[in-house]
Amino acid sequence: MFFYLQCIPYGNDKAMLINSIAYISMSLLIKNIGELFDGYGVIKNTSIYIEGGKVCSVGKEERADEVIDAKGNFVMPGFVDSHTHAIFSGSREFEIQWKAEGMSYMEIAERGGGIGYSVNETRKASKEKLRRETEERLMEMLSQGTTTVEIKSGYGLDKENEIKMLEVINEMKGRVSMDIVPTYLAHAIPPGREEKEYVDKIINEILPEVGERNLAKFCDVFCEIGYFGVEKSRKILVEGKKYGMLPKIHADEFSCIGCSSMAAEIKAVSADHLLMAGENEIEALARAGVIATLLPATPFVLNTPYPDAKRMMEKGLTVAVATDFNPNCYVMDMKFIIQLACYKMGMKPLDALKAATINGARALKMENEVGSIEPGKKADIIITNVPSHLFMFYKMGVNMVDKVIKEGRVVYSKE
Repeated sequence: MFFYLQCIPYGNDKAMLINSIAYISMSLLIKNIGELFDGYGVIKNTSIYIEGGKVCSVGKEERADEVIDAKGNFVMPGFVDSHTHAIFSGSREFEIQWKAEGMSYMEIAERGGGIGYSVNETRKASKEKLRRETEERLMEMLSQGTTTVEIKSGYGLDKENEIKMLEVINEMKGRVSMDIVPTYLAHAIPPGREEKEYVDKIINEILPEVGERNLAKFCDVFCEIGYFGVEKSRKILVEGKKYGMLPKIHADEFSCIGCSSMAAEIKAVSADHLLMAGENEIEALARAGVIATLLPATPFVLNTPYPDAKRMMEKGLTVAVATDFNPNCYVMDMKFIIQLACYKMGMKPLDALKAATINGARALKMENEVGSIEPGKKADIIITNVPSHLFMFYKMGVNMVDKVIKEGRVVYSKE
């Protein structure tokens, strides 16, 4: 039984990207899978049977209302992008020249770029403009295989605009065929404001409304010199917990001032970036069960050292990877992220795939729903046009995704 709703032409290759439910079938069989990464390991020559939007079995070719032939190619779970800033207005391509001249992140901010520029542009943007821009970005991410995405606020820096951003993020849940996870982010201190004054405003005005309206699953803080100090970050995250928001933290990106240790103390769900984390910080995070979310595209665009994922895993840390998509790091493709993880952070291909799927789901507390292909979970699946998982790291600069399936529905196809 099939129902046709809507499809939208996408890109110059005449692919079709479905913006809402395109075809609903009672059951779906994906057969002739040459190699399947199920979130944990590789299975050869298999199939996936789906009913009601969920995986029913792997390896059994049941009769189905719809059949997709994978043509012997590689199949995997949809990517889980667990750290993005995908809602903003205004691009920052002018910073590329400054980066080429060797300017640091801080120097670019002092020259008029950085977070401050994006805040000004985002504050000027109407909700409709933010909706349109964010939806276009998410559709691009979907076409690259991302089926679950976390989106942070943080370019508002006042109650009105932070709430505006979170409202738009939540509206995306009904506009794009992805799981959308909203996060409130205390990103920076507005110019002319004292840290204590602004933190009090966050605690007394912003967090109560975000919490009472259930606008965010997570509360995050950019803990860094020149942004929020360790104790003020702790205060915000602990207060966020009172409103049901789970703690995350931007930690040890440019310096190591105790952010990771604090994240371990309060048992944050994840500590993200960690470029400058030392041995003690890594061990503390591992003992506390905090997920290390590494963002290799950021050192790529800033020309800074990469985090040592291999060392972190040897210390017992669970490592996720994500795009950190934002105006400074305009990267929406998780395939590029796993390639960087492999070539620049010492991760083996299967570990990088785990980091971009099941471990990303763990960083969002969604591991029982998404991130792997196993019975009972959402049927979020990528069918590629390459023969093995190794091609995901070997073949660069092209979209290897042939079809994207979200909850048992084809939501993107190159055909």
